[in-house]
Amino acid sequence: MQKQKKLSLAMQIFIGLALGIVAGLIFMLTGKAEWAESYIRPFGTIFLNLLKFIVVPIVLTSIIAGVISMSDIRKVGSIGWKTVVYYMCTTAFAVVIGLILANVFKGTFHVLQTSGLEYEAADSVSFMDTLVNIFPSNFIQPMADATMLQVIVIALFFGFGIIVAGEKGKALAKGINSLADVSMAVMTMILKLSPFGVFCLITPVVAVNGPEILGSLAMVLLAAYIAYIIHAVVVYSTTVRTLGGVSPLKFFKGMAPAMIMGFSSASSVGTLPLNLECAEKLGARRDVASFVLPLGATINMDGTAIYQGVCAIFIATCYGVNLTLGQMVTIVLTATLASIGTAGVPGAGMVMLAMVLQSVGLPVEGIALVAGVDRIFDMGRTTVNITGDAACSIIISRLESKKEAKKAK
Repeated sequence: MQKQKKLSLAMQIFIGLALGIVAGLIFMLTGKAEWAESYIRPFGTIFLNLLKFIVVPIVLTSIIAGVISMSDIRKVGSIGWKTVVYYMCTTAFAVVIGLILANVFKGTFHVLQTSGLEYEAADSVSFMDTLVNIFPSNFIQPMADATMLQVIVIALFFGFGIIVAGEKGKALAKGINSLADVSMAVMTMILKLSPFGVFCLITPVVAVNGPEILGSLAMVLLAAYIAYIIHAVVVYSTTVRTLGGVSPLKFFKGMAPAMIMGFSSASSVGTLPLNLECAEKLGARRDVASFVLPLGATINMDGTAIYQGVCAIFIATCYGVNLTLGQMVTIVLTATLASIGTAGVPGAGMVMLAMVLQSVGLPVEGIALVAGVDRIFDMGRTTVNITGDAACSIIISRLESKKEAKKAK
């Protein structure tokens, strides 16, 4: 008797997502949304906590192991600047696409009442403060807080230290490589819970937000999601094909599990373990992906940039303001630079939007108009963010491999 073919992880996660949406609608229609929030969401939170728990060990050990395997500090610098340039270029494209789509949809936006709105913007962090905060003052705190940029810096310094120490560093290098393998094994065990986790994360979101999606912000959400799809299909398809040597169809098929996870969890850091696995299967090198993906989870915000563009136009429309071409250029520049400037700030999307609104003289209180459905925006923008991270890891891997092949000749 032929053995029954096992469902792929992507299909299992998709089934979990579909069942979660159906269950959410049932809870919504029966008025049991609070029950879903109280008794189903906690299991989704447990799953997300497990993912976040394994992220720091994976990032720390993978980057150190990657740096050791490169055995050249200059090579890390080469990967670093290429990664940052790619991320900033795609973020600029993203905010332009968001602005174009928002202007196309502008006439269909349901203009909301702006009187009596209140929203207290979180303090924006200056570039110099961000620069200072990248460098940790102790070893333990960044691990405890999962401050990814600081964890990356710690990993780089220890990786460089092992290289410089030479023979004396070999014992630690062996231990790090062993710990990296164990961390990946733990990650594999946690990822087997993905379908259940996705179900528990998406059910309460649909149950609570269902009516709001169909309400006054429907066209704003539609504009944002069409922009998300256009950016992913056009920008990522073009770059992975021309620079990464991977067909767009293969790329999106391979990225499906991570994309569904990103959509359900709305957490770039939570999706990191699965994103790493998907990127490697698509041809990204471990040493490159383990550096590029954690960095991207912190500073690459293509989806968030689209959200800035769409929301800025919508809020301007509600206040009866017509943005000029110059102001739209300011939005592009501000959103692109803010993606680096707000790295590691909790609720970075809202902080960025406050900065964008202030840059063109729009009231920050306007954020209150979209804050109610921010979770729905966040699901789409996280999916775009993590997909862009994976595309970058594949592209940088190929560029580095070609460079090495050239040197070998």
